[in-house]
Amino acid sequence: MTQATAEKKGAGIFMAVMGGIGAVIGLWALAALSFSISKAGLGEVVRQYMVAIGLIGEQATLVDFYTHIKGVEYLVCVAFFAAFPVFFKYVNTPKVTVPGQR
Repeated sequence: MTQATAEKKGAGIFMAVMGGIGAVIGLWALAALSFSISKAGLGEVVRQYMVAIGLIGEQATLVDFYTHIKGVEYLVCVAFFAAFPVFFKYVNTPKVTVPGQR
């Protein structure tokens, strides 16, 4: 057996082992998710996930809520100010005309 075929065989074995590990982790995650959905319900699982990653949270007062909304509004404005010039340039590019066609 040449060195190139031995390297290919070793790479194939490595990929098979890594694929097996990934499949086991994926099956475990699927089992954990399906078990939690069956026990708590989909709505509660989604709510807990959103709380865990910080998408939603408890605001103690109305001022806290407005502060949160104002922060989100600022992020939307920054995204708009970044995207609008690109969109404007895309919309206002001159069309290419081919001679002899209308």
